[in-house]
Amino acid sequence: MKKKIITVIAACYNESGNLESLYNRVKSVFDALDNYDFELLYVDNVSTDDSLMIYHSLVEQDDRVKVIIMSRNFGESQPSFLAGLHHAKGDGIVLMDGDIQDPPGVIATFIPLWEEGFDVVYGIRKRRKGSIIRRFFYFCFYRIFNWLSYLNIPLDAGDFGIMDRRVVEAIKKLPEKDVYIRGLRSWVGFRQVGVSYVRDDRQSGKTSINFFRNFFWAKRAIVSFSYKPLEYISAFASLAVVMTIIASIFYCVRAFTTDMPRGFPTILLALFFFSTIQMLTLSILAEYIMRIFHEVKGRPAYLIDRILHKE
Repeated sequence: MKKKIITVIAACYNESGNLESLYNRVKSVFDALDNYDFELLYVDNVSTDDSLMIYHSLVEQDDRVKVIIMSRNFGESQPSFLAGLHHAKGDGIVLMDGDIQDPPGVIATFIPLWEEGFDVVYGIRKRRKGSIIRRFFYFCFYRIFNWLSYLNIPLDAGDFGIMDRRVVEAIKKLPEKDVYIRGLRSWVGFRQVGVSYVRDDRQSGKTSINFFRNFFWAKRAIVSFSYKPLEYISAFASLAVVMTIIASIFYCVRAFTTDMPRGFPTILLALFFFSTIQMLTLSILAEYIMRIFHEVKGRPAYLIDRILHKE
């Protein structure tokens, strides 16, 4: 019987200390599975370390390894994952980061559920190693995002998981350029189930994603899959109009019936308050306008410099 192919897409940037280990761990997973073979697709976001030398070595060593080199650093893993989806040949496609924080051994747990008929099997990070502060902010983000989103976004679920070929084809047909894969994965639907696992700390190297980049990433996810910030602006504006009408009537009556004192502090505080609300409102609107502007330009989400594979 012909073996099914599982494509493992690893988004990488300056992961030279993890590349060989990732290959060995993925290979050991599939060596233990009789009915499956793998395609390991590294997508490199123009690393500045000696990753390229290691890629060439791995490609020559195993023809199941391919490397996509992006034309420039696109700033994050999402364009890399999208490029990988467009070049993956497998029946099932696994997404993971090249830092091996998502243990490749969990793939062996995904596959039986995928074979049972689940089109998406995603990993749920029941526990995350590493900085307590980072873990706390991730915990808060997933719950805020789930609350704000118009989709049912699984809590603590990252990109790590396996998707059936038909799910990947559905995602590839979507025209948007500013992608958030795990959100699109929920949007397309199909049968989905989660698998809990412990996310490891980084094995080697140092992360290039700091707090501010995580904050930017979180804002984009919310803007891409939530209308609630705009709904809240509308609701607050309506409430402010009603309060203004009531306050106007109240102060008009007071002006004719009492000797009303001068209220400079009250006016000043009111100005500060509403000015702050206006700035917040404008910033939220700017986020949505920025996403629209990005999509309207129609530039591709990624460009590829070259693909390394064994001839």
